[in-house]
Amino acid sequence: MVASVAAAFFPVPSSSSTVLAQASKSIGDGPRSLGIQGIVAKPNSSSGAMEIKAQVQTLPKINGTKVDLKTKEHKADEEEVASVPRTFYNQLPDWSFLFAAITTIFLAAEKQLMLLDWKPKRPDMLADAFGLGKIVQDGMVFRQNFSIRSYEIGADRTASIETLMNHLQETALNHVRSVGLLGDGFGSTPEMSKNNLIWVVTKMQIVVEQYPSWGDIVEVDTWVGASGRNGMRRDWYVRDYRTGQTILRASSVWVMMNKHSRRLSKMPEEVRAEIEPYFMVKAPIVEEDKRKLPKLEDGTANHVRRGLTPRWADLDVNQHVNNVKYIGWILESAPISILENHQLASMTLEYRRECGRDSVLQSLTAVSTSPDGIQGDGIECQHLLRLECGAEIVRGRTEWKPKHKHKHKHANGPGNMGANSSL
Repeated sequence: MVASVAAAFFPVPSSSSTVLAQASKSIGDGPRSLGIQGIVAKPNSSSGAMEIKAQVQTLPKINGTKVDLKTKEHKADEEEVASVPRTFYNQLPDWSFLFAAITTIFLAAEKQLMLLDWKPKRPDMLADAFGLGKIVQDGMVFRQNFSIRSYEIGADRTASIETLMNHLQETALNHVRSVGLLGDGFGSTPEMSKNNLIWVVTKMQIVVEQYPSWGDIVEVDTWVGASGRNGMRRDWYVRDYRTGQTILRASSVWVMMNKHSRRLSKMPEEVRAEIEPYFMVKAPIVEEDKRKLPKLEDGTANHVRRGLTPRWADLDVNQHVNNVKYIGWILESAPISILENHQLASMTLEYRRECGRDSVLQSLTAVSTSPDGIQGDGIECQHLLRLECGAEIVRGRTEWKPKHKHKHKHANGPGNMGANSSL
């Protein structure tokens, strides 16, 4: 019965159908019929539909034993049915149903694609969408874009200086990785790793023209050059991706330190051979500030913040405090009135030593009003970050401009530097 019902949905060879019909007729016409007519299809006079009937009775018993009343003719027909070969073809379903389903799916998908507006309303959102960066300008400059996140802005609705500094650090590391020079240290090359050397920053100069806001896209360019015999200079230029206006310019000097002895080291020739092909012969993007940074004492500082301690999250993979964290600590002692009414316009930092996770620090700030070089209501501050024992960590100088006057744009940079640019 099951095989006959399946035959109504899946076609089988006509010879098998004939044999089955003959077998059903023989069983129904026998002198001592079991009442099994098989599956009988009768046309409906009104609708032409197929009516399926099955009548099944229990086999009779004689003296408690079931009796097979099949005739020899019936048995011969069953053997003929069993002898029909089962091929792959006659076991397949009607593929027209599958093809119809697939066609329906594809047509529905095509319709949805035609209805969708795939063009972005803000093309800048596709700019370096995955933040991977790329090498530009004859392989000497690395470029990477960043979107300003909601958690990276402060009370004045603009990105913090720490956010921008983290962008600089990220592009520097990705630059090293993109050219295939990233070893197992924090920006160390393979030869530096063999010699247990790491990079440490000794000086950083930053000039901020404007601060981006939430949702802005910033484009960061970075490149390297020589600094003396044993140092390396790294510069950055940050612009607004949509307008091209300058956001920040920064220049830094780096030297090597043995990660075990924590002492400064000369640059091995093997390391020099690795990095010199990527050095650009170009003046620093920020003119060096040669003014001496004075040492602050308790008697000369206007504001002191004590008891600053590193958190576990403040350490980098080289097990010392990330240099961006120092900037946050320096600004801890800046007066709140300056932070509310002024924006940081420039910063010069000299790193004297590192600090570890068990260090306890003090931040000192001395404020000067309208110093030379700052127009209008500008403010200059001297800073010192030191250990409780008095050992200096960082000396610094910051310049601040009123927020309502901090609107001018700067158009110089690797992409907009005119005929004097060597990029």
